[in-house]
Amino acid sequence: MPLRDLPCLSPQGSVLSQSKRINKRKSKSCLSEGLDTECTPTELIQQWSPTHKHQRLISKGKENDGNQFVLARRSRRKKECTSAGISWDHLPDELLLRVLFYLPLQDLLRMSTVCKRWHRLGLDESLWRSVDLEGLTHMDPALRQVLKTGVQRLRCPRSFVEELHFTDTGPLQILHLDLSSSIIPTSALESIICRCRLLECLSLEGLQLSDSIISALSRNPNLLQLNLSGCSGFSAPVLSDMLQSCSSIQQLNISWCDFNNDHVKTVVHNVSSGIIHFNLSGYRESLTLDDVKVLVTRCPNIQTLDLSDSTLLMADSFPVLKQLKYLRHLSLSRCYHIHLAALTDLGKMFPQLCLLDVFGIVQNSHLPSLKKEMPHVSINSRPFSSVARPTPTSRLTGCLSDRSMWNRRCRLRVKL
Repeated sequence: MPLRDLPCLSPQGSVLSQSKRINKRKSKSCLSEGLDTECTPTELIQQWSPTHKHQRLISKGKENDGNQFVLARRSRRKKECTSAGISWDHLPDELLLRVLFYLPLQDLLRMSTVCKRWHRLGLDESLWRSVDLEGLTHMDPALRQVLKTGVQRLRCPRSFVEELHFTDTGPLQILHLDLSSSIIPTSALESIICRCRLLECLSLEGLQLSDSIISALSRNPNLLQLNLSGCSGFSAPVLSDMLQSCSSIQQLNISWCDFNNDHVKTVVHNVSSGIIHFNLSGYRESLTLDDVKVLVTRCPNIQTLDLSDSTLLMADSFPVLKQLKYLRHLSLSRCYHIHLAALTDLGKMFPQLCLLDVFGIVQNSHLPSLKKEMPHVSINSRPFSSVARPTPTSRLTGCLSDRSMWNRRCRLRVKL
């Protein structure tokens, strides 16, 4: 049936509806008459006032139950957490880096393959400050990748490197570098050293060097410890320039290098005047008494001096060495022209002396008598020199401290 055919909605309307309209007009007229007076009772106003409609705040269940249609505004509800805990994706980078800081090297590399964000965080330079790659077989890609991360302390002695090809030519951030006894091409070593400007401690023991490498070292004015023991391949003039530029060196080990007389004289005339620990051993026919005089005059603050295997030195060098008032460790091993009788006076000549190495001069049978003459001096207790060496050879090989570098261990290490 159409809506307009219903009796209640027709134009004329029903009789009931008409009577209701008449009564409504009467009630309004009565109300208006009563409200027009000034003394209208309060009860009358409340009686004829329309009732307040209460807004439906929350619609429980379905809004369209039965035949009723309800319009209502949904209340703002808090978003429920979809997971039971906190997701890794919600953590800031700073907090994630703090967590990743405690991961070992293998786990850090495995973690960096999860996603792009973790790959970026896994290679953040704050996690790669100090790295130990000793024992790694395929050194080329690992060394290239580590150098890109901005490493500051890198230890990889006795390593094997074939070639290094760098796409980035910017300066490196390396402060401490140990490549002792490694097998590395000179060109690859040049590509590393020539990009260093901040070196403080460097060990290239036993490596084949070049004039370019020694010249690159002169661009590191903060160099404090330098170990070039057993190195070869560089000239005396380049060595002179490097020693003059690196005037802050405190420990220098330049023993057993492929030197001639010019090299030795260059060292004693240009070494830093503030040097404290110095190893100039191994120059049998090159180091003379005149060289010792120049060295003592130039470097009066020496505390450790190793002149072992200098066969030209004799007992007449003792009055010269007496000028070193702070000398505590003296090595004269295998200086065969120095006799046992002359050694007994060293205790009186050097009141600060604590260590004396005279291997090859004093036989074991004569050691008790010599120790009796110098009770405050430890004799032949250090068979190997520790000057400027990253890991002193006196430590037991294979222990945890053996993997330290200049008295500090690297955080990331390769575990075999």
